[in-house]
Amino acid sequence: MKARPWPPRSDDEYRREAEALLPSDLRAAFAAVRLLVFDADGVLTAANIIYGFDGEALKEFDSRDGFGLAQAHAAGLKLALLTGRPSPIAARRCRDLGFDVIKLDRFDKRAALDEILRQAGCAPEETAYMGDDVLDIPALDAVALPISVPEAPAEVRERARWVTRAAGGRGAVREITDLMLKLQGLYGKALLKLAAGPSPHAGRDAPREAGS
Repeated sequence: MKARPWPPRSDDEYRREAEALLPSDLRAAFAAVRLLVFDADGVLTAANIIYGFDGEALKEFDSRDGFGLAQAHAAGLKLALLTGRPSPIAARRCRDLGFDVIKLDRFDKRAALDEILRQAGCAPEETAYMGDDVLDIPALDAVALPISVPEAPAEVRERARWVTRAAGGRGAVREITDLMLKLQGLYGKALLKLAAGPSPHAGRDAPREAGS
């Protein structure tokens, strides 16, 4: 049997694929991103909050979103969580995926975003923020690439330069990571790095699982 290529396509082919999906005025913005900042509920999850007697008990995460985030980490992009809820479950998920900065219980999202930028060493011009509700608007307005999801209120979607086709918690994050990595010529390289497995000397920020 003839050997099939791995990765399945070249990075040039992946780049052309992403360019075909994006308007020409957005390609430069996606290509410039070094830092991705995510809200939790409605973005990393489908916005369902399951409570037990002791408070928040469960959250459901999409495994394909998880793989996209692990791939972005492997490619060298920086990742941050910014949520208004004190969610140890979301924090655990993000630590497992190698996030660089985690901010919990922060409704002052613009101030928290400024802290993230300082900690990550990135500028607003090279940052994407992905949010789904009105409290995200100050952070969306502060970055070069504001992104939202189809379920977001109209005033949030109006602020976004890109609204995902996939739903929040149901592939929206993977849509974004795929577009960025393909456009930046990093998709195949990240696949190769993940397929090789973690280095035996990997530190605590190495993703412990890719979600797949």
